[in-house]
Amino acid sequence: MDFSLILTSVAILGGVGLTFGTLIALANAKLKVWEDPRIDAVEEVLPGANCGACGLAGCRAFAEGVVKGDVVPAGCTVMGEEDREDVAKLLGVDAGAATKQVARLLCAGGTNVATSKAIYHGVDSCAAAVAVTGGGKGCTWGCVGLADCAVACDFDAITMNPFGLPVVDPEPCTSCGDCVDACPLDLFVIMPLDHKLIVQCKNLLDGDDAEEACAVACTACARCVQDAAPGLIEIKNGLAVIDYEKVKTANPEATARCPTGAIVWVEGAQFAPQTELVGSEAG
Repeated sequence: MDFSLILTSVAILGGVGLTFGTLIALANAKLKVWEDPRIDAVEEVLPGANCGACGLAGCRAFAEGVVKGDVVPAGCTVMGEEDREDVAKLLGVDAGAATKQVARLLCAGGTNVATSKAIYHGVDSCAAAVAVTGGGKGCTWGCVGLADCAVACDFDAITMNPFGLPVVDPEPCTSCGDCVDACPLDLFVIMPLDHKLIVQCKNLLDGDDAEEACAVACTACARCVQDAAPGLIEIKNGLAVIDYEKVKTANPEATARCPTGAIVWVEGAQFAPQTELVGSEAG
């Protein structure tokens, strides 16, 4: 056995390895991107939900934005007040202020007020029911009530009330938008919690026809338009539409003369206990 050949091969391989190792080490030192250690510290305080409610691609991106000064700690509406203050103290900045966002349902047509045109038997899913029968309700634009939104919510912020309407609890709601994506009829929207004036209807019919299908349908009577601040509400395609750019002028008076209750002033959860009260009165 030629040991000199073996030793030569080992020396060559060792030399090649050493050369490339040195080059890699030099490249790493030259190309290494320094990262502020405060990013990790901020990320540890964040809830880790990666819900995107802050408008960024997860908690890591939010932590980077806070450290850079692009966003304020209050931009994370999922964090508690104490955690926001901790982040602010860590970075020596003001916690700032941000309006909490929450999911709202543009429908109040529970089983107690909406008619039914068919009985659906099949996969327990709104999407499946809409695909097969259009949902089975007389108001084909209304909430199907099979809880796809509640199933999609990872934060247990949505429960179904006795009349098949999803009730969003504003406290755990992170405005992540999963319910928006889950609803096959596009009935969920994300809006600031302080936007209290809401039209709970997306009807596709006119006047009496809409009310025949659902007792709380918007009939485009325009009384809310007359009672609201100028320009706040207008009728578009047979439906009252609120201009949220002018939401500061909103007040409960716009709901006072609505004959069906389609437009409401919401404090807290959208359908509790108001919808249950309607049901008990209807019974």
